[in-house]
Amino acid sequence: MSKRSLALVFALLLGVSGVVNARDTVNVSAPIILVAKPELRDQTYGSTILVVMPLGGDEHVGFIVNRPSTTSLGTVFPEHGPSQKVIDPVYLGGPAGSQMIFAMVQRPDSPGGKSLAVMPGLFVAFDAETVDRIIESEADRARYVAGLVAWRPGELSAEIEAGAWYVLAPDPALVMRKPEGLWEELVRRSQNANNTI
Repeated sequence: MSKRSLALVFALLLGVSGVVNARDTVNVSAPIILVAKPELRDQTYGSTILVVMPLGGDEHVGFIVNRPSTTSLGTVFPEHGPSQKVIDPVYLGGPAGSQMIFAMVQRPDSPGGKSLAVMPGLFVAFDAETVDRIIESEADRARYVAGLVAWRPGELSAEIEAGAWYVLAPDPALVMRKPEGLWEELVRRSQNANNTI
């Protein structure tokens, strides 16, 4: 997994269009959920769950969704009153662009502004105005993440083939669940039912 400059990542994010359904075999050209296998003992990615979307050209971007930080949204935005009311912590979404706050929101349609469909029913907003609007009007349906993960062409497929990840079908409700015990549950489910796509 490589760190990419934020300008390049956001340029790529703006170029993403549409959502593709998962298939029976590992299909990295559609949104997926990655679950780190127990053998992946990396400080950054061990015991993680990521939601991943393709950018085209076999490049991918994703967000770790089960790594809460000790920082609140109110600490990040001390002058923004609605941020003070958000109880959940900011999550560590990945090492690239870790100063950037993204709002992942579960909803049937786009929240507008600079936002993208990560998968059907899950959007990520990455401009300040849209993130603020989500904080103000639908904070209960959102998760706030700092940073992201980016893969260069071929990197994600190579990691999957090397056995680093279980690959699950996209599921916005799963992505938005509380993280306590979720990784262990998904590992057990994947090992017992061979629940890969």
